[in-house]
Amino acid sequence: MKKTISCAFALLGGMSASVAMAQSTVTIYGLVDTGLVYTTNANAAGQSAVKMPTLTGSFPSRLGFRGTEDLGGGLQAIFTLEAGLAVNNGSMGQGNRLFGRQALVGLKNEYGTVSLGRQINMTYIATLKSDVLGPNLFSIGSIDSYLPNARSDNSISYWGNFNDFVVGATYSTGRDASGAGGPAATNCPGQVAGNSKACRQITALVGYEGKAYGLNASYDILYGNTGAAAGLTSSDDSDRRVTVNGYVMVGAGKIGGGVIDRSTHAVTGQKDSDLYYLGVSYPVAPATTLDVQVSHLDVKDQDANATLFVARLTYNLSKRTAIYGAYGRMDNSGTSALALDAGGTIGGPGRTQNGVMSGLRHSF
Repeated sequence: MKKTISCAFALLGGMSASVAMAQSTVTIYGLVDTGLVYTTNANAAGQSAVKMPTLTGSFPSRLGFRGTEDLGGGLQAIFTLEAGLAVNNGSMGQGNRLFGRQALVGLKNEYGTVSLGRQINMTYIATLKSDVLGPNLFSIGSIDSYLPNARSDNSISYWGNFNDFVVGATYSTGRDASGAGGPAATNCPGQVAGNSKACRQITALVGYEGKAYGLNASYDILYGNTGAAAGLTSSDDSDRRVTVNGYVMVGAGKIGGGVIDRSTHAVTGQKDSDLYYLGVSYPVAPATTLDVQVSHLDVKDQDANATLFVARLTYNLSKRTAIYGAYGRMDNSGTSALALDAGGTIGGPGRTQNGVMSGLRHSF
């Protein structure tokens, strides 16, 4: 009898353990993407360059951990830890952060998700479905390097999706705690006693994103403080972006585009610009997709405009592995000196730069 009771308790204990495990899940995922890029006019002498890019290929490489726990009543606890990787040399990205792409914990139910930590903000989310190239090495990120790096340290975020109507917002008490340099590390940790604007950031988004079409608008304003990059050395300095983005499905293809209005008030003065982009993505064969996009930067009251053209062809070897090739051209005018490849170099202002790239991507 005692043996029977012991077996019964052991069986119940095993069942309880199974239920507990079923309520909590952790997923390990990642993407590894790199290749080779050739660009013209890479220095003042007009010479070309061949390299393996550090920042990105067709997508930035990453390693992530994502978890959920069922708390009952439709409530879940969530977390995400995601590290950016430079495949060419094995280093960490996003200002040498361990989990520079995302590091957050939150709660989720039918009314939306509230999360805290370092996380993507609404400017990042706004173009996800309308920018057909995404964070490609040749992309609108070459014109505005903030766009693929639109993340906020020390932030609280809300995101809700109600029958494809979406709304979200973030508030950061110190938008960028890394001073390592580059667009992802601008040295503005904030949280200064007595200065409620120092390194603060607010972003917001509202829109409709269905299967057939979508339209959204976003707002983003970030403030500076002593020592911050890009001339934002006072809490009175700011960098504001307002975006309108949309897409429509045409058969198996997608047309996407938008406009990003930017106004910067820095120690160097005020600068206003509009960035327009329009692209098409179409599966030209069962395993092959062609993406084409044109972008134009219009800088107000200055001769510093630029136009970017990119065409990318991707062949999927499987659901997880793909090879790709792309051609890009950046036309600078006047004082503009934007490089074609994200994080790359160009020989001087007013130059045109052409480039080709090819690479291999694997996700897991």
